[in-house]
Amino acid sequence: MEDRWLAKAKKLHAIAESGLAFCRDEYDRERYEEISILARQMLSDLSGLRVEQLENMLCLDVKRYISPQLDVRAAVIKDKSILLVKETSDGLWTLPGGYADVGLSAAENVEKEVFEEAGIKVKANHLYAVRHKAKGEYDNDVRDFYKFFFICSATNGLDIKTGPETSDVGFFTLNNLPELSKGRVILRDLQNAFTANQAKIKTTIFD
Repeated sequence: MEDRWLAKAKKLHAIAESGLAFCRDEYDRERYEEISILARQMLSDLSGLRVEQLENMLCLDVKRYISPQLDVRAAVIKDKSILLVKETSDGLWTLPGGYADVGLSAAENVEKEVFEEAGIKVKANHLYAVRHKAKGEYDNDVRDFYKFFFICSATNGLDIKTGPETSDVGFFTLNNLPELSKGRVILRDLQNAFTANQAKIKTTIFD
């Protein structure tokens, strides 16, 4: 679970930014600005990131209503193995996926991500889990995320290859996994993928 003080600082920051997006009174604006600055300082202290880094990550150049970001992940299963990609950013392994882009559905986004990161075309068949990152055993994050996990099937074979953001790609069994990028995916997500893939009645796990 997410550190409780990090969760409080994120909530405080969201309240301040949302207040700035909607307030009309100049005195209230000054108060929200001060709260926002304090919240950013708290997030910086808790995360070890500089305030300037936080501002880039949180898109603070535009005052707006703060809402969770969306991360999409694909589970492509072959026999008893699951497709994982090695991220160039941290050298660790994860399900293919990433931020959802504007203009595409969640399913279209995850299909695009698999092609870009693993070189194969897939079809998103089933949304097997919707997770709130802060409630899972993921690495702490100053941002708030909903994570959408899809069961996908290859449509043009399994001739996998790396992409611009991946340095390796492969299929792995649950008892022979590489080190996972736990800010992106945890063991539970992979276990749930196999369960969902084998289920006759398809359901979606959610927090």
